[in-house]
Amino acid sequence: MIDGKLGVAIHGAGQVAYAHAASWQKNPHTKIVWVTSRRKESAQRLVDQLGLDCRVGDDYEQVLADPEVDIVNLSGPNHVHTPQAIAAAQAGKHLLIEKPMCISMDENRQLRDAVAEAGVKSVVSFVLRWNPLIENIRALLADGAIGRVFYVEIDYWHGLSEWWTGFGWARRKDSGASAMLTGGCHAVDAIRWLTGDEVVEVSAVGNNVKGNFEYPANVVAALKFQSGAIGKTSTLFDAEMPYQFNIDLAGTEGTIRDNRLWSRRLLPGQTGWTTMQTILPDSGAVDHHPFDAEMNHLVECILQDRESHVNVADAYKTHEVCMAIDRSIELDGQPVRLPLE
Repeated sequence: MIDGKLGVAIHGAGQVAYAHAASWQKNPHTKIVWVTSRRKESAQRLVDQLGLDCRVGDDYEQVLADPEVDIVNLSGPNHVHTPQAIAAAQAGKHLLIEKPMCISMDENRQLRDAVAEAGVKSVVSFVLRWNPLIENIRALLADGAIGRVFYVEIDYWHGLSEWWTGFGWARRKDSGASAMLTGGCHAVDAIRWLTGDEVVEVSAVGNNVKGNFEYPANVVAALKFQSGAIGKTSTLFDAEMPYQFNIDLAGTEGTIRDNRLWSRRLLPGQTGWTTMQTILPDSGAVDHHPFDAEMNHLVECILQDRESHVNVADAYKTHEVCMAIDRSIELDGQPVRLPLE
């Protein structure tokens, strides 16, 4: 700690790191002490733009050796998240890891085990858990507004191409990328978070209509759950439309469609859909994401010595579902059972 505050080191200075840094600046219990990147000039650009007073560099090992660093914020390319996170955990640093936290089941297991052994706190950036609509839906489900959920459908439709700053590495298969791990993981995580249920089987297919990616850019998966519920998730990178995060939950006493509620239990006089006036997960822009709440949550977990609901151990399960979907696609849609290990 420095001056009674938790020292934060941001490693990886891409677009999302600017949003992360802005949120860390707002928390009264944290101070950014390092910004580093593969290219020092990228880190310096972030520091200059946000007016940060901290050290700048390109040496990650120097950051991990610094006793003033309590939290490491990993926001580099997907394929470096796991080795960097394991190294930070072994150095005793708490973790904020951008999704995906891993690109293979081997990495998934290694990271889960390393964090558990180190005993550090962690949050994986499934930031939509703090979106106000998601929070509203969670509260409605907890109150039994639609009864027992028997069907869930959440989709991530986001047309991606050269305009995206991460396109260069995210389009390549050799970087471990897939449509599910790159973007669809948000939908899978929202399914797990809202239902509190675990996927036990997937069957998936995909295609690559535009050829912008070295893997199927468009994916649809049928899901079976531990409770007996069924569902569907899809990811479309070739979509020609504004960003869309579809949410549908059907229950024994009602239905939720995005921000619309039909509930005979709560609203017996209802004659049409009731619309919730709230902030929707309707943009892929990083400045639309509730990073303030996410960073505040990690700080509370550290200061109160408690585990996060979206720590590495929990995120392991979301990544496992995504990888099961990818495996089913490789098997031409054959069912894949979970767990994978």
